[in-house]
Amino acid sequence: MPEDITNKGRIDLSIVYKDKVIILEFKVVEDTKEQKALNQIKEKRYYEKYIGKYQEIYLVGIEFSKKERNVVNFEWERI
Repeated sequence: MPEDITNKGRIDLSIVYKDKVIILEFKVVEDTKEQKALNQIKEKRYYEKYIGKYQEIYLVGIEFSKKERNVVNFEWERI
């Protein structure tokens, strides 16, 4: 689901498959990794709406370099 709405903001993309949900946040950064994408998911607690509904919840933050137009950071963790 693109632009998945929560009470704290909008998740860029949520993927639901069987008993799993993957929450993805994308950020464009200047040059190097800034760890903003994964931090935003955790700070805004986007995952809360899925607790108790799905057995596995994964948080994925992906950052793209504005200059290089390529992935400069990819982080994930399981809740």
